[in-house]
Amino acid sequence: MIRAVTALFLSPEDKSFRRSLKNILGFTPGNLALYRKAFTHSSAANQAKDRGVIKESYERLEFLGDAILSAVIADFLFKKFPFKDEGFLTKMRSRIVSRQQLGKLAGKFGLDKMIEAENGVKGRSSSVSGDVFEALIGAIYLDKGYPFTSAFILDSIIRYHLDIDEIESVDSDYKSKLIEWAQKNKKDLRFKLVEEKIIANQKLFVVEATIDGEALGRSESFSKKKAEQESAAIAIMSLGIS
Repeated sequence: MIRAVTALFLSPEDKSFRRSLKNILGFTPGNLALYRKAFTHSSAANQAKDRGVIKESYERLEFLGDAILSAVIADFLFKKFPFKDEGFLTKMRSRIVSRQQLGKLAGKFGLDKMIEAENGVKGRSSSVSGDVFEALIGAIYLDKGYPFTSAFILDSIIRYHLDIDEIESVDSDYKSKLIEWAQKNKKDLRFKLVEEKIIANQKLFVVEATIDGEALGRSESFSKKKAEQESAAIAIMSLGIS
């Protein structure tokens, strides 16, 4: 009854947004403000601030979603591979939660089309879509709780959208691959720490992979190594390296 009454007070825009989320996620979201925040890039938040409107970006939710997603994936892998060591489990988790992989998942769900950002940001790379995917997980967790979120990740993402056997067989050490290519082709490769941000008392590293001074890959992560790997992966795609 409370839900029905609440729905009566939703604006047409909110009703449309909730309907879109339900079609994508398979459940009816509760706190719409959380989900709107999950799709708000810092560029859109800054634009709103310039107009005197207070709007939060997804960065805090991304931090939370990253932790929740990593925990659920770690538990899943621990049970699926009972005889594999810590190194294997860590590598598999890194592959599953890489920005490239999360960017692909965001595309499959159609999340990239819902991102609120200034022109040019949304299509920059899979990094932004991957960030939004993690922020969405954070929003679901705050809205529905851990058991619901864990079930959503396992049933709606891993079961239907990830091929674990394929992920296991893929070599995802993009940094080493790019270094090898640069050395072979006598190119000057550098991984530049462009910026450090503080989000929820955690450092967020922004890294660029440059070839002969040209930035070909840019990514950000709470792990500097992860940001380097993801920027290398983006650079590899830009260069068409197979």
